[in-house]
This record gives sequence, structure tokens and C-alpha cells, in this order.
Amino acid sequence: MNALAELLNLPNSEKTARGLAYTPAEIAQQPDAWLSTFELFRRRQARIKEFLSLAGVGASPDSRPTVFLIGAGTSDYIGQSLVYVLGKCWHCDVIAVASTDLLTHMDDLMIAGRRYLWIWFSRSGDTPEGVAALEAARECRPDIHHLVISCNANGRMIRESAEVRRVLGICLDDDVNDRGLAMTSSFSSMVIFGQCLAHVNDLDRYEEILLQLVQAGRNFLPTAANCASALAKEAYTKACFVGSGPLKAVARESALKLLELTAGKTLTLSESGLGLRHGPMAALDQDTLFVCFLSGNWRTQQYERDLLEEIGEKRLVRSRIVVAGGEISDKDSFAEYYLTPIAPGDIGDDYRVVVDVMFGQLLGLFFSLRWNLRPDCPSPNGAISRVVQHVKIHH
Repeated sequence: MNALAELLNLPNSEKTARGLAYTPAEIAQQPDAWLSTFELFRRRQARIKEFLSLAGVGASPDSRPTVFLIGAGTSDYIGQSLVYVLGKCWHCDVIAVASTDLLTHMDDLMIAGRRYLWIWFSRSGDTPEGVAALEAARECRPDIHHLVISCNANGRMIRESAEVRRVLGICLDDDVNDRGLAMTSSFSSMVIFGQCLAHVNDLDRYEEILLQLVQAGRNFLPTAANCASALAKEAYTKACFVGSGPLKAVARESALKLLELTAGKTLTLSESGLGLRHGPMAALDQDTLFVCFLSGNWRTQQYERDLLEEIGEKRLVRSRIVVAGGEISDKDSFAEYYLTPIAPGDIGDDYRVVVDVMFGQLLGLFFSLRWNLRPDCPSPNGAISRVVQHVKIHH
């Protein structure tokens, strides 16, 4: 039995006592949740397609909108992971903008006269910054189209989107409205929904990719769980995550998961493969776990392999872990651990996000237990909560 299955098979009373009632199951359910999210999208495809057309997606080049992908924290990383695939498929400018930045600098981030489509991601749909930014945008720029994607049917962003002109709210299944503090299945399910958006005009082709992701995810979970559990026992106090392109969002989300679920007891950082040398590499030491989400793009991968080899030659860390998109030749030369959840050449970096991120989630889960915390509510001093609160909105 793998380490995740052992947690899932604990008696309910023990799960509750140890703060394991939700988080392990929410991580484990993800491949099935991706399928249900795809089916939800397919049921709404015609309405979504119509809305996107009204917003200018698919129009002539000079009429296409600039697309903002908006969220806070983990939801911001959803947008960052989708920038590349949406830009390629829609042939327009796509920018990830944190709602926390949008609220404070909305006027600076918009260009007068430009056509916009704003896509919002929010698990709860109730974060103060998201609600306030959406309200402000609708007031100052009523011409902007807004697509709101959430996991909470009762959240204000969904409720207040109903029957509003130029606003379409889509709520995912309640099963992915994670009850644990950390976003896990809500993150990957909203990423899947975003990938469906990219392929709104060729959904059958995307379904082939999705089925490969589901199978890869199911195969990956036991191996990744055992690796994460073993690493948690080695008493690392820091972790560094590296990824390039869309996988940089995976690195950022993994760093946040580990930080959140250990209440800051494990310090984390994230960077791109080329960016790490420009200062952040100074933080690496023998207490640092180093994880590289290795690109499947051969040219990009060469830079990341060079970085892994340099870190090994300088003996900067105890362990280098590679999460790769396929089998790797001469792999023994540049890492101590290898995880290959996806068959070689089958799925590009644009789509791997949902599979690779599960390793970061599992590290967070098992490191949380290693620190004797309760993963469902790992912040004993109340520093963070499931939904951000107590943000005073200034006008």
C-alpha cells in the first residue's frame, strides 16, 4: 500500500483527530475530478463559445481582446499556468494579473480604448480583493467581458454574476470546492477548465490529451506519494522548486503548498531554470530539498540540465529531484531522484501542470505531518485561513 492510500484508509475518527479528513482525499480525487470538470465544460460549451465570441475571441486580429487571467495566490498561479496555451490557441495577448495587483493598480494595468476579456479564478468566489476588483472593473469599464470560474456556488462572484450583462459565471462541481485549507483539487480542476477554454473550438482533440493526463495522474499518485513521504523523513528545513514556461507556475504553486501546509516551518522559494543563478541560488544548502520540473522541450531542458549539474558539482544540496515528462538518458549524472509521470513525447509542458503539481501537494501533506501539524488546518496561530478575510477595501 502506498503512503497516500495508508492515510486514506485510516479510521474516520483518526483522520479527524489528525486533521486528515479532507486534504489526502482531495489530492487523491484529482484525476477523477478532471474528468467531471471536462464533462461540465462540455455541457456548457455552447454557451461559453457564444460568450467568448461576443468578447472577441476568434475575431479578426485587430478586434481580438487582450485577455487577463486573474486570481490571488494559488488562483493567480492557475492563470500563470494557462498563459501559454491560451495565447497559442486563441492567437491573442494573454496576461496573468494578480487580483491583489489589479485592485491597487487597475488604472495602470489597463490601456484606454483597448478591448479586454477578463477571466477570473477563485475557489471561494468570496475573497475581498477579487470581489472588490470585479465590482470596480464593472463600474469603471462596463465594456469589459468577464468570465468568472469558481468552485463555490454561494460565493459572491458567482451569485452576483447571474443575469449581468457581459458577465458569465461558471461554478465547478462542489466536490472540488476543497474543504481543506490548501487548494489542491480546486487548483488542478480550474486549470483543466482553462485548458478546455483554450480548446473550446476543438474539444474532441483536447479530450484525447485529457484522457492521457487522467491516466498519468492515476499512475503518478502512488509513486509520488511514496517519494514525498520518504523525503519528509529527511528533516529538510528549506525547499527550492524550479520550472520554466508553464511549469514555472507549478514551481510557484508547489512552493506555496509546502509553505502553507507546514505553517512556514519549511521555508520555500521558486524560480525558473535560468533565473535561479541570478541571486536565489545563494539560499541553497544541505538542508534544502531541490525539485526541478524538467521541461519536455529539448532546448529548454538543456538549460535545466546544466543547472542541475552545476548544483551537483558545487555540492549545494543533499538531494536533487527531477519530475520529468518522459524517460531521460544519462539521468544518473544530474539528480538523485527521478519521477516520470508522463510517457515520452505524449503531452507538452502546457498541459503537464495538473499532473506535476501533485508532487508539490504531496510534499506539503507529508511535510505537514512530519512537523506534527494538521494538514486540513495547518496554521495553529491563525496566520492564514481557508478564505482570506479582514481585508479592508479602500476607495
